Amino acid sequence: MPKSIDFRPVILAGGSGTRFWPRSRRARAKQVLALDGERSMIQQTVERLKPLAAPEKTWVITNEFLAHEIADQLAGVPRHQIIEEPVARNTAPACGLAAFLIERENPEAVLGVFPSDHVIADEPRFLKALQKGITLAASGDNIVVLGIEPTRPETGYGYIETGEDDGAEAALRVRRFTEKPNLNRAQEFVASGNYYWNSGMFLWSAKTLANAVREHLPDTAPLLEKIAASFGKPEFEQVFRDLYPKCENISVDYAVLEPRSAKGEHQSHLYCVPAEFAWNDLGSWASLYEYQMETRLRGDGDGNVAESDGHLTIEAGNNYIYSPKKFVALVGVENLVIVDTEDALLIAHRDHSQDVGKVVKELGLSGRDELI
Repeated sequence: MPKSIDFRPVILAGGSGTRFWPRSRRARAKQVLALDGERSMIQQTVERLKPLAAPEKTWVITNEFLAHEIADQLAGVPRHQIIEEPVARNTAPACGLAAFLIERENPEAVLGVFPSDHVIADEPRFLKALQKGITLAASGDNIVVLGIEPTRPETGYGYIETGEDDGAEAALRVRRFTEKPNLNRAQEFVASGNYYWNSGMFLWSAKTLANAVREHLPDTAPLLEKIAASFGKPEFEQVFRDLYPKCENISVDYAVLEPRSAKGEHQSHLYCVPAEFAWNDLGSWASLYEYQMETRLRGDGDGNVAESDGHLTIEAGNNYIYSPKKFVALVGVENLVIVDTEDALLIAHRDHSQDVGKVVKELGLSGRDELI
């Protein structure tokens, strides 16, 4: 990656993290929790990018519930570059706003969009793939996505269908993006050998993304440009609150990547850089259990993973336990998630851990806001 490239990480940290309730709350969402070590997920995200971009080059898009905690955790990131969305509008407006803000400083700067809550192993390989993508994004009107080679027919991820090898840039042309397929299609994708999981990590110059938003979101783009134009001025907060709720609520995948791919493999300027590093998006308690079993070796002989003040199991296996202040005994139970916090206790089957967000919804409907 040439040193002349101005690389700016943009970290998306606006989620509420409902699938990790009761540990995650509105003001303590997944990205600010230390789920797999001593540092929080967002701290790890910024740290692994440091070889390519200093924290003062980093931008964070989050919400008013998390901004103060994130600012405390990311001391090196300038506070004015931690942007608080007044309402959630999915990833397209968030990415677009970052593009318009940075375009005003340097249209040629390469933006790297990164989720704030992913786990990545083998960081040297991650950085190598990222450098390839940054160089390609800086070389023209190119959009680059890091693709993960699938290890199973996962139905919870989006997929990238790739075409020709672009040889010189060690990248593959993208034919199309497919959102979360059913099991049969996922099995077909994995068997075909030319599909990758969509990691949610994208690279593009500020002007490339800004122009793509202007093209594909013509009603939202002017709103974002007005917000960006007011940045750093006394009226910024009011303009942001007035205009951002009017932006279309849509993901960058649907808003930009899919219509761009419809232009055809050789006209879209979409590329996939295959990533040869271990990756996990930790989307549920079940995926955290699987990750810790695979990489952190916390499991006992019966497949139980426990973060507790000691535990005992009798004819109990494959359970996840989080109860840091209590001793836990399990008898005759399997495949459970047990999460104990000061004010709430979750007991769920691992196969239903994706449904934990429904608990948060029900709590909201019943007025138990103190538990959200």
